[in-house]
Amino acid sequence: MTDLAVKDGVITSIESGIDPTGFEKVIDADGMILSPGLIDPHVHLREPGQTHKEDIESGTKAAVAGGFTTVCCMPNTSPALDSPEMIEFVRSRAQEKGYCRVFSVAAATQGRKGERLAEIGLCLDAGAVGFSDDGDVVESTSMMRSVLQAVKQTGKCFMQHCQELTLTKGAVMHAGTVSAKLGLKGWPREAEELIIERDLRLNKSIGCHYHIQHMSSGNSVEIVARAQREGIPVTCEASPHHLLLTHEAIETKGSMAKMNPPLREQSDVDALRQGVADGIITIIATDHAPHSAEEKQNPMSDAPFGIIGLESALGLYHKALIETNMIDWPKLIELMTINPAKLCGLDEMGLGKIGVGGPADLTLIDPDHRWTLSEADLAGKSSNTPFLGWEMGTRAILTMVGGQIRNTRELSMA
Repeated sequence: MTDLAVKDGVITSIESGIDPTGFEKVIDADGMILSPGLIDPHVHLREPGQTHKEDIESGTKAAVAGGFTTVCCMPNTSPALDSPEMIEFVRSRAQEKGYCRVFSVAAATQGRKGERLAEIGLCLDAGAVGFSDDGDVVESTSMMRSVLQAVKQTGKCFMQHCQELTLTKGAVMHAGTVSAKLGLKGWPREAEELIIERDLRLNKSIGCHYHIQHMSSGNSVEIVARAQREGIPVTCEASPHHLLLTHEAIETKGSMAKMNPPLREQSDVDALRQGVADGIITIIATDHAPHSAEEKQNPMSDAPFGIIGLESALGLYHKALIETNMIDWPKLIELMTINPAKLCGLDEMGLGKIGVGGPADLTLIDPDHRWTLSEADLAGKSSNTPFLGWEMGTRAILTMVGGQIRNTRELSMA
């Protein structure tokens, strides 16, 4: 058995038979999985401007409840995270109120309006770890070229929300048999695929690290695989809901299953899972999107898109990918630590790995912990999820950030 010692927020030793004398706490982790702290590169913390849904304090509390030690927040706040002052605001608030590490993904265009470039260089200097207009696509092809060129110069990634707007106006769910049955405006797969194809064509000569957020279409997997074979620098992510649910969930869960991009068909779920297994999809991210109960109770046409995901993500990924024998535990941990750290340059800070001298950001996982998701398990402000009542087969039972235990349950400590 291997022991690990932590002092002053740093991992000081990894070896067998460490003498526990003099340590403040000794944790018996026999039978558990010790992982680098989990990292989610795609969350919405809603601060500033929408703090009735979530804020940095509540969102990071939800994160550590799910085993995450680092999150990267999206810029679709009010005002948008499109200036160094806004990046500094998030950093300061996270330092003051946060339970885990928070890094900002800055807006690529001013106000996320797609008209003028944001202060990309200054946001980089202020600490932005990537760029995106998430919540909106960069619609103009000319502006998209400028964004890729500008972000290329930073060495960071551009994260795209892939939605061809003329195909999705008024749409609330996937275009298929269920939307036809319910009489709801449908959202075709092509709305995602066309933007991916456009951007990859633009990027072929530019070479920016281009990252596709919350991929939903099975056809998109093959588009990305082809680009990767051609050497275009493209990565992509999948979210728990797109790996587990189909458009049929709308019939029973209503607006709780209303996503952007929408839940699609079983063939898409199967293709996304296979894309993970084949190493085409290298990152999994929640797209944690809190909304108030009142907002989600609106009619389908008016209810906002999105669900929360931080508290339940590990159990849902396990259900979608390990319980189906698509991948094993080492691969799942890579998807949730090493790869998102590389995506956002956090590996340069020692995050996403366990090593002597590195930060003591650690997640202890009980691989056989069975539990059922209830509202009592939700640490954030919102409860908009279709997964309440789902039984999970694994759970993070301790979350350590910089040597500080931020969340623990059912664990023996001496």
